[in-house]
Amino acid sequence: MKKILFASAMAMAAICACAADSDNALWLRNARISPDGSKIAFNYKGDIWTVPANGGQATRLTSQTSYETTPVWSPDGKKIAFASDRHGNFDIFIVDANGGPATRLTSNSARELPEAFSPDGKKIYFSAAIQAPAQSAMFPSGRMTQLYTVDVNGGAPVQVIGTPAQKISFLPDGKSFVYQDYKGMENEWRKHHTSSVTRDLWRYDAATGKHTNLTDRPGEDRDPIVSADGRTLYFLAERDGKSFNVYSAPIDNPSQVTALTNFSTHPVRFLSRSNDGTLAFTYNGEIYTLNPAADKKARKINVNAVIDDAEPMKRINASAANGLISPDGKEVVFENRGNLFVTSVEHSSTKQITDTPAIEGEASWNPDGREIVFTSMRDGHFNIYRAKIRRDDDLNFSSATLIDEQPVIAADKTERTYPKFSPDGKKIAFIQDRNKLMVYDTETKKTTQITDGSTYAYRNGALNITGPRILTG
Repeated sequence: MKKILFASAMAMAAICACAADSDNALWLRNARISPDGSKIAFNYKGDIWTVPANGGQATRLTSQTSYETTPVWSPDGKKIAFASDRHGNFDIFIVDANGGPATRLTSNSARELPEAFSPDGKKIYFSAAIQAPAQSAMFPSGRMTQLYTVDVNGGAPVQVIGTPAQKISFLPDGKSFVYQDYKGMENEWRKHHTSSVTRDLWRYDAATGKHTNLTDRPGEDRDPIVSADGRTLYFLAERDGKSFNVYSAPIDNPSQVTALTNFSTHPVRFLSRSNDGTLAFTYNGEIYTLNPAADKKARKINVNAVIDDAEPMKRINASAANGLISPDGKEVVFENRGNLFVTSVEHSSTKQITDTPAIEGEASWNPDGREIVFTSMRDGHFNIYRAKIRRDDDLNFSSATLIDEQPVIAADKTERTYPKFSPDGKKIAFIQDRNKLMVYDTETKKTTQITDGSTYAYRNGALNITGPRILTG
């Protein structure tokens, strides 16, 4: 990995974060309703906020340039724990629920995320991959976390269990809890995932150390919440052929499942509960509440979160991945946060080539140095795009004024990755559907299949290759 210093100009007008939709802010995350049900904490644009549970003007609790996330309420509703990367990686902080200075509680170099306060409010439970127990048979990985506690006044963390236990919710004894597990590397935001590594809900008995699986099935079950009397389990799941919805089940008979919401298009996320039984969650980026005992339908709340987004021009140190030198040796194309950039090796000029929400990479230079092909997911799946300097008087990418982008092959249901130019620039080799080697002729616009994939060893979709190489024109 190569460090490249480049200038990024980001001039944005100061805006109301939600003026476009009746002052309603969108894409609120990690919503947590307070124990008394009066407020909802959430993170938005990298900060922690609270808003009245009935909606209205939100209050911003943090204002650092760092990223703050995952707010968790103390049992008395007076404190909020959250994670912040203001010191380089996510650590646990605690702040007054009405705002004020935040106190750092952890300082390990691991990524630490709060799960819950202890029922007595004296400790914070958090997940981090710090040190697996010596007897653990799990594969050592930064994703396979352990569960810890830290005192609200600070001190050394104490390991509770050595296996991943996320989104914990305590049972009435104040020590046992239910949680969602983590078995594999599948992205947590993937929808309609069915496999042996989907998340299940478990019950942990603190007295015996026993773990009991409550939802042993191929689909996703997550975000467990226990009712105040400990008899009912609320959770999010993909069932009945739909996306994530809110479900309930008797904790002693978890197979007796009842659907509480009926959303069909987008997934429900971030479930929480107040002491009176009111549930809070997000759907399509907005916050909803539902009291199963009183409401027949979830109610959306309006959140007005006014924020000044203006940022001055600044220079940043970008961690550049997968850098590739140009044919003339004067430029480098590289990836940063899912976009492509080209920088000069002779001066500080850098040009951002792509700017989309989709992930883009695997760039390859045309031998003429005026065109780059790359892979993009902007069509919903991987396809090959080209970026070309439009004006003849622009000598290179790093100083180009106009760049044209278009797909090499029109987007369809076919997945195309790892494009590579031939030495004469007339052909592009690529991988189709993860196992077939193909060659595209840039002049005739025809694609030729070189291999059918039958001898490709990795039939599980893994790409343990660096892409094709064309050795002759």
